[in-house]
Amino acid sequence: MAGKAVSIARVFTRATQGIDAPLVTVEVCLAGGLPGFAVVGLPQAGVREARDRVRSAILASGYSFPKATKITVNLAPADLPKYGARYDLAIAIGILVADGQISERSVAGREFYGELTLNGDLREVMGILPAVLSCRDEGREAVIPLDNAEEAAVLSVQQCVAAISLRDVFEHLTSPSKLPYIQAQPKQEPNLSCGDVADVIGQEQAKRALLLAATGGHHLLFVGPPGTGKTMLAQRLLGLLPQLDERDGLAVAAIRSVSGTLRSTHWQQRVLRAPHHSCSAAALVGGGSPPQPGEISLAHRSLLFLDELPEFARHVLDSLREPLESGVVTISRAGHQVTYPAQFQLVCALNPSPCGHFDGNLASARATPDQITKYLGKLSGPLLDRIDMQVEVPRQPDVLRQQHQQQEPLTPTWRGWVDEARATQLERQGCLNSELKPSQLAEFCKLEDADHSFLVAAIEQFKLSHRAYHRLLRLARTIADLAEVDTISRQHLAEALSFRALDRLLHQLNTL
Repeated sequence: MAGKAVSIARVFTRATQGIDAPLVTVEVCLAGGLPGFAVVGLPQAGVREARDRVRSAILASGYSFPKATKITVNLAPADLPKYGARYDLAIAIGILVADGQISERSVAGREFYGELTLNGDLREVMGILPAVLSCRDEGREAVIPLDNAEEAAVLSVQQCVAAISLRDVFEHLTSPSKLPYIQAQPKQEPNLSCGDVADVIGQEQAKRALLLAATGGHHLLFVGPPGTGKTMLAQRLLGLLPQLDERDGLAVAAIRSVSGTLRSTHWQQRVLRAPHHSCSAAALVGGGSPPQPGEISLAHRSLLFLDELPEFARHVLDSLREPLESGVVTISRAGHQVTYPAQFQLVCALNPSPCGHFDGNLASARATPDQITKYLGKLSGPLLDRIDMQVEVPRQPDVLRQQHQQQEPLTPTWRGWVDEARATQLERQGCLNSELKPSQLAEFCKLEDADHSFLVAAIEQFKLSHRAYHRLLRLARTIADLAEVDTISRQHLAEALSFRALDRLLHQLNTL
């Protein structure tokens, strides 16, 4: 007796691999033999459990499930790990196509994503934005859960429909009435809830450092005793940064989509990530299985604020060194690795002694010079080398004697200066000053011989590294750009050297 004919259907979906969404072909084979339901193609536990969810969803939706049939689902390519329940909808549609309940023509040019409940409803899945973006680039229509519609609406141009249940998807594929395309979000207005620079009374050098950091994208360290405004200053930096353009905004949105933190409102706004000093290296740089982005990737094109810097474990801080240079972080697991972008701007704050009372004058400290040196020794030299500005935020008793009055806002004016200076940098060199490569410094940061000798002498006096020399040049370039001057002068170099508070403090302690 002839065996039952073999029926094969192919449906497209996508996996998650970092912020990429590689194509996955769901191949469904219905064949004779002992009844069974197997999922192959390197599925993890959550994917294998799709068998029970898909069977129940198809029956609960009023469709027939193939009986007395061996069902084999292959998720190709087989060497790509598959995680989660995002393949449920594609598997269910593949079974219905293979069983003849849906035509092959209706699924051509479409991709399907979504987790199924036992009654056939669709649940949202993480990482939908990279999938929809890749689907659009391939010219296909994406079918997603309704709860993911806000994420998909981030894209201004798309072919994406949202469904509530498996029945909605079935009718979309088989009946003349089609689900409408998701409408793109209107352009967002800037979020100005981060406060104004004028809220900080006094601390003129620190506020000047904020302006320079925003202009050139420089990393920043505030050094001072408690209560002098270090945290407030870090928060005000966010308001000086321009809104992300669409390309960077989509990269940021993709990271948040993968981590499950994307919200439709203000997706193009930069954020201030401020992890607690008890966080682990995996929480900071990323980890887990499947690998998830850490704080440095969630701060991509935004600010990472580390308060009480010496309280972080040293190996946690040292894990920042490579991402600060490369702008990416690679998380390796057995058999595969994932790369996330991590071009963040680092802002740190620390008390210069364990007692918190040291302000540069040993008479004010409750700790000995050895205790202060040991405390600051928790910070590695290579990490400090990667921070462009070290700014002293001292106590200012005279400020307390002044009557507090309403201050004129500074942030809108300063943001205009930042925008103009950034435009100058991008026109001249195609990147911000902090991103200049060493090979570009000779062209864009050229010095007169006397000024170069002045800088080298200062480097030797404070025993700074070659990396610090390059960062001083980049900072001086930013100072000159704010002054609308083409050539870097000794005045600009001297101001750049003034932002080395921790180096001067360590030099002072070492000479005692």
